[in-house]
Amino acid sequence: MPVHVARPVTVLAPHKITTSEIADDIAAHHPDHPRLGAILRVINNCGVQSRYFTQPLTADTITGTADVHARTQQAFNDALNLAEEAARTALTQHGLTPADITGIVTTHATGWSVPNLDVHLVGRLGLNPAVHRTALTSAACAGGAHALIRATEQALLRPGGRILVVAAEVLSTSYQHGDTGIEHMIYKALFGDSAAATIVSTHPTGPGLTIHGPGDLYEYVLPDSLDYYWGRIDPDGLHFDSTKKSSGGARAAMPAVVDWLGGRPVTVPVIHPGSRPIILDTATALGLTEDDARHSLDTLAEEGNLGGPAVLRVLERTHDQAPADGAGVLMVAYGPGFTTSALHGTWAS
Repeated sequence: MPVHVARPVTVLAPHKITTSEIADDIAAHHPDHPRLGAILRVINNCGVQSRYFTQPLTADTITGTADVHARTQQAFNDALNLAEEAARTALTQHGLTPADITGIVTTHATGWSVPNLDVHLVGRLGLNPAVHRTALTSAACAGGAHALIRATEQALLRPGGRILVVAAEVLSTSYQHGDTGIEHMIYKALFGDSAAATIVSTHPTGPGLTIHGPGDLYEYVLPDSLDYYWGRIDPDGLHFDSTKKSSGGARAAMPAVVDWLGGRPVTVPVIHPGSRPIILDTATALGLTEDDARHSLDTLAEEGNLGGPAVLRVLERTHDQAPADGAGVLMVAYGPGFTTSALHGTWAS
């Protein structure tokens, strides 16, 4: 039974931060860094021109000395507000009410909270208290695709239902001046804050991605990849760490994805905009070009790496230049581990 993914809605955080502002901030806080020149060159060539933060760059929870409690509480509160706005807008856009929603799948990894987004949104949105819930709290950058996999499974299990998918990340909370490695400096320039929401159902609500069955869902953990990149928390707050191996993660994972595809056509890539190399390595493995991956590259350039919401944002951009009816679509996202979450389907116009 086909499952339809409706057009997503993305809500960007309110404060636009340019790459030149990030570079100036790093230079001001680390004037004596032995690799400052190299860091600034890499940042200015990382493919990101701007990103959006929930708080000003000068906020104590970003460039200041706020502790772990203040940072994580602010990050979760901001993520919840963005998530609620994205969810309400998605419901309105698709002509639905909270009473129409039979399931909710959320993904959020940047502000520790128990209960998480799913429970908070049940109350805020006025969803049925008996709604089926799934909360992903550590999928991180793979979260958007992973949430769609879980929602598709729920739709297949309960045909006729409508599952609300909501992803929200406040990656600016990991903007830590105590982290002085070059990879940490790059993350300062890569990350942005946002939320995105969509509806997954066996009842189409308009043009979009159609998943044809459980065989179109794929999850993969790259062997021996725990040291690619990961999150940690200390008294200062949340940090993202990585090794040089992480830059080749997509290239290493894609042979397994291509094998799973088994020759099924892909002309429309919806690639997680984790970085320019991640996007291009994925497109190359699929036999596609930089132009084919333009929606991912444009998202990266204009909004940065949005974490879990990112592939939903790329899918939203894809709607703006709708593919041909029946075109083969692959959504693929990568997360800590090194994990891959992918969905294959066709475009329904």
